[in-house]
Amino acid sequence: MKESAEFNIKVKEMTIEERPREKMLISGVKSLSNAELLAVLLRTGTKKQNAIELANQVINIDARGIRNLQYMTIEELCEIDGIGISKATQIKAALELGSRVASHKIFRYKINGPKDIVKYCSDAMRFLEKEVFKCILLNTKNEVIAEIDVSVGTLNASLVHPREVFKEAIKRSANKIILVHNHPSGHVEPSTEDKNITSRLVKCGDMIGIEILDHIVIGDGKYFSFKENMLM
Repeated sequence: MKESAEFNIKVKEMTIEERPREKMLISGVKSLSNAELLAVLLRTGTKKQNAIELANQVINIDARGIRNLQYMTIEELCEIDGIGISKATQIKAALELGSRVASHKIFRYKINGPKDIVKYCSDAMRFLEKEVFKCILLNTKNEVIAEIDVSVGTLNASLVHPREVFKEAIKRSANKIILVHNHPSGHVEPSTEDKNITSRLVKCGDMIGIEILDHIVIGDGKYFSFKENMLM
């Protein structure tokens, strides 16, 4: 209640043009009406109308309401008193951006085997001077949804803790994980610590319900797959 009262006081102190922006900052963009959203883009009104009144005029030009903005040309927008080239282009640019966001299709790299992971990670990891341990998070279709850096430095149990490995996986609703780390020496044979960490994480994954598909060691033009070598 206190926050609501403070907001009401702030709103009363602001000009009409400032209120939609402040409301967005305090209550979020979804709290704004169509006219208020448009007023944020317009920023100012005219001598006869404030920004919100001008926004309402633009929206109510056609029975289709705000949807009509999609069909209006820049020239048609400029015919409205208070809308010049600058405001008209801002409106059309915002509409086009929204349209592109809505139609954008996310490309997800699909993992069918160890070589796909090597192709995905090798160029970025083969020449690193320190060991970097990564988790590749996958969805149910074995598509990469995120790449998480867990630790930097020689691998040991304290650096690669299950909590750090599975925290982002749970947060992002990952179905499977592939472990990846590099050997700056260029050699890919896993160390005893590599094997212990892998075994520990596989057991934790089984308990949580997130499968560890493989652990890939990246070297100089070579790789080692725990899965291919039947170590998991």
